[in-house]
Amino acid sequence: MTYVKPPELATSLVDTGAIKVHMSTRDTLVRAFMGGALLTLAAAFAVKMTVDTGLPVVGAVLFPIGFVLLYLLGYDLLTGMFVLGPLAWVARRPGVTARAVLRNWGLVFSGNFLGALMVAVLVSVFVTFGFDTTIDDAANPFAAYGQKLAAIGHERTLGYEAHGAGGWGAVFVRGMLCNWMVSTAVVGALLAKDVLGKVVVMWLPIMLFFAMGFEHSVVNMFLFPVGLMLGADFTWVDYALWNEIPTVLGNLVGGLLLTGAAIYLTHYKAAPERTDAVREDADVLRDAVDLRVSASPTPGA
Repeated sequence: MTYVKPPELATSLVDTGAIKVHMSTRDTLVRAFMGGALLTLAAAFAVKMTVDTGLPVVGAVLFPIGFVLLYLLGYDLLTGMFVLGPLAWVARRPGVTARAVLRNWGLVFSGNFLGALMVAVLVSVFVTFGFDTTIDDAANPFAAYGQKLAAIGHERTLGYEAHGAGGWGAVFVRGMLCNWMVSTAVVGALLAKDVLGKVVVMWLPIMLFFAMGFEHSVVNMFLFPVGLMLGADFTWVDYALWNEIPTVLGNLVGGLLLTGAAIYLTHYKAAPERTDAVREDADVLRDAVDLRVSASPTPGA
């Protein structure tokens, strides 16, 4: 497996962040929608395999297929942009402002949520045969699967609420640990130059986070809505307050500090001189960004 050295990786992360921050609204939303849909469909698959086999490790081993597919197809997740966007801003890439980064986060969050919600609706439809039956119906072949989905939502909202501030803090920490691993998978994919290498480097940390039960904001955009659609005993407010909000904040802190900042601070200034080809690509990007900024009052719009 060919390998990109960390200093070169740091430069690549900054360049990638600048490109994504300046992406059009349409492209950002479409890529985020598909990223959320693919990742959460893989989560639905992993839960199904866990229920069918009775072995949680099976779900953990299979879940990364969604992340690998969305990465190779160029789709985006909020967890990845929590690392890439700020790095481009700190490195002072042309036109990359705090406002532009926040705009990107808002669009990616919206796209991820809509994609995850679509999968939640589709899974609910097939589990309940078009809402003609329930997950409590013994004749429903998907009853055990539906009950597991509902139980996940209940345990990871009201279960945390029972511990008060400690429960909220636990979700935050699980979110930190999750995006430490997920953003490491993003970074790892840039380390490898061939597809097989990228797949291996992505698969392992994603498997780790899923097996450990860490909290991923985009995966949760599926798990909790689908639980509510299947009749779980918690509310949208419970989901937002006791899971999604602390998970998003934990994902931000974990990815930005434990992955992005660590690589940037120790490797970015040590990056070697760019080759002519890389320098030419960077010049093209800078010129394109300058044109966009001069043509629009809103960076990246």
